[in-house]
Amino acid sequence: MQKADAKPEANAIAGHGALEVKAAIASFLGDFNAFQSEMKAKFKEQETRLAMLDRKSIAMSRPPLARASEDAPHKKAFAAYLRSGDEGALRGLTVEEKAMSTAVAADGGYLVDPQTAAEIVGVLRSSASIRTIANVVTVEASAFDVLVDHTDIGSGWATETTSAAETGTPQVDRISIPLHELSALPKASQRLLDDSAFDVEGWLAQRIADKFSRAEAEAFVKGDGVDKPTGFLNYPKIDNDLFAWGSLGYVPTGAAGDFNATEPADAVVDLVYALGARYRANASFVMNSKTAGAVRKMKDADGRFLWSDGLAAGEPARLMGYPVLIAEDMPDIAADAFAIAFGDFRAGYTVAERPDLRILRDPFSAKPHVLFYATKRIGGDVSDFAAIKLLKFATA
Repeated sequence: MQKADAKPEANAIAGHGALEVKAAIASFLGDFNAFQSEMKAKFKEQETRLAMLDRKSIAMSRPPLARASEDAPHKKAFAAYLRSGDEGALRGLTVEEKAMSTAVAADGGYLVDPQTAAEIVGVLRSSASIRTIANVVTVEASAFDVLVDHTDIGSGWATETTSAAETGTPQVDRISIPLHELSALPKASQRLLDDSAFDVEGWLAQRIADKFSRAEAEAFVKGDGVDKPTGFLNYPKIDNDLFAWGSLGYVPTGAAGDFNATEPADAVVDLVYALGARYRANASFVMNSKTAGAVRKMKDADGRFLWSDGLAAGEPARLMGYPVLIAEDMPDIAADAFAIAFGDFRAGYTVAERPDLRILRDPFSAKPHVLFYATKRIGGDVSDFAAIKLLKFATA
């Protein structure tokens, strides 16, 4: 009787255990399904974010002309002005005052649209000019003043009981760099302008950039300061041992019109160490192609070339470890010529310019051609005479 009663009890216990297992499995499956749903939602959200990033990357990698731009109305209006002289679209533009696209009919012209102006500035900065290594500042006034402290404060040793004597006072000089007007006057026939296949904006930008880059590059080297920037070679040159503010110090090669026949590289070494240590870290050589051809052949006492080409594309060649700027406006090697300059031009020479470039369309003066009078205001001058040294091809 007891055995018969025990069997239903065991079956009840087994049934209860099976129900608990089923409940546990159901709970596990429910938790797993919830976890799976949550992960799917997170993956979907991640895919959405990645898709947005891809779209942004594609938009940023498009060429500038394929991108919608707030400058497009100005560019279209400016193109209409260049082609047909239609000023209505330019007059009706509403632009921010801080942008380059401000209509200035009262000044006798219109500002170049930002895309065209950027193209011109890009060519100017990539040209072989002192501009590439000088200090370039943008000003809104008619001149730019540089304050230079070229003297030292006096000092002396003091004791605890004696009174201190008055020491020397430093002197601060003001160098004023006036801005001059740089102009170009390209022309094109009206028939050419009417041809829609002709890229008038690109053509105009290239012509103006070529004219401006050649004119300013020459002025920064040897300009006389009369209606143009003052070139650094325009200042008096004296032996570096007698250097005085207001002049540039030079080192002689030891031979008239050439390097020394026995030790030609010594003059280059002397030139490098004639410059103060504070300037040498950022210094560069400046010379033209003919001079570079002669210097490139120089070797040291161990037979190693002083000249080394840049290791990467676009990297300048180096002479004694310092970069070389090839400026064709530098003089050739000749008797008493200052054919090589070495210095920290970012400290020694300042280029000041206005940010705007103006264009005036003249369809009357040269019929059947249309003249485009482009102007830009720019100035340049030496701002630190101690930062630039010259190599003179002479015995003394």
